[in-house]
Amino acid sequence: MEKLELNEEHLGLGAKMVPFAGFSMPVQYEGVNAEHRTVRNGVGIFDVSHMGEFLVTGPTALALIQKVCSNDASLLVDGQIQYACLPNDTGGIVDDLLVYRFDQEKYMLVVNASNIEKDWAWIHKHNNTHQANLRNLSDDYCLFAVQGPKATQALQSLTTVDLNSIKYYTFKIGDFAGVKNLLISGTGYTGAGGFELYVPKSEGKNVWEKIMQSGSEQSIKPIGLAARDTLRLEMGYCLYGNDINDSTSPIEAGLSWITKFSKSFVNDQALLQQKEQGVKRKLVAFELVDKGIARHDYPVVDTLGEQVGVVTSGTMSPTLKKAIGMAYVPSENAELGSVILIQVRNKTLGGLVVKLPFIKK
Repeated sequence: MEKLELNEEHLGLGAKMVPFAGFSMPVQYEGVNAEHRTVRNGVGIFDVSHMGEFLVTGPTALALIQKVCSNDASLLVDGQIQYACLPNDTGGIVDDLLVYRFDQEKYMLVVNASNIEKDWAWIHKHNNTHQANLRNLSDDYCLFAVQGPKATQALQSLTTVDLNSIKYYTFKIGDFAGVKNLLISGTGYTGAGGFELYVPKSEGKNVWEKIMQSGSEQSIKPIGLAARDTLRLEMGYCLYGNDINDSTSPIEAGLSWITKFSKSFVNDQALLQQKEQGVKRKLVAFELVDKGIARHDYPVVDTLGEQVGVVTSGTMSPTLKKAIGMAYVPSENAELGSVILIQVRNKTLGGLVVKLPFIKK
């Protein structure tokens, strides 16, 4: 089990540590609901240094990315970020990721911690014909996500970069907390606004402490993985391993918007056929109308009690005070307003298919 660079700091802050994607990670500090509210209403900081970063450079960098990614990276301009997935050969998803464009020959791919080795091998395999330069930077950086409506106020004193100028899914390089050329990204996994900061490991502790000091006026607090999960689910963001995996297609998962058939990519013809002909199941968002919580892997059933689908994510929304979730259901049950039935222990509970996100900005 790998430890984060700031492991001792998290323990000192009262974190409960759990194994996650091969790392010992802070799951919570003061409690999920309190941490969730901190991010929705104020500002919190997550240590997500377990994430993976690959640098792709050279004249064929874009060609390689176009081949392995579902989205069209040729649309990116310098300083822009794109959400994409890596389709596999069998209709599923190797991983979902972010693509950062520095210039026409320099990109960074940010991948899920649990998939670093798998993704690295997959991209290497497809690099045989492109010969782009690949570097795995995953062990070189700490990644801090400062999220919430007060994130700009909490961080602005640490940099001369105008944080208001960093729009959603763009980034800038600038001096931050005394560190030269730090990547400041207008991204996050919470829907609450904020930034993600790619910090050289040697500066990790120093930058974390300065963020905590500068954000003290806005009552910044450390936030764990549990609240990260409730925050992302309220926005309907997919979690790899739950809502998407090696056997779910981006078309089934509602990710057609990042699957661009204007260019060629791995398994594009099979996915195009799915888009044109339709799929048998779809990922939907639901709210329970009966009392209870539907968790990951709970069965979706028909009126006879036969399993027809599965819950992929579920929780009690701290903001809405109601049980929400996502599930794969037969396409005929995927229309907004449809009623679905979910087996929760010994009971069959009703759910209503609703539109994402659960939390409207």
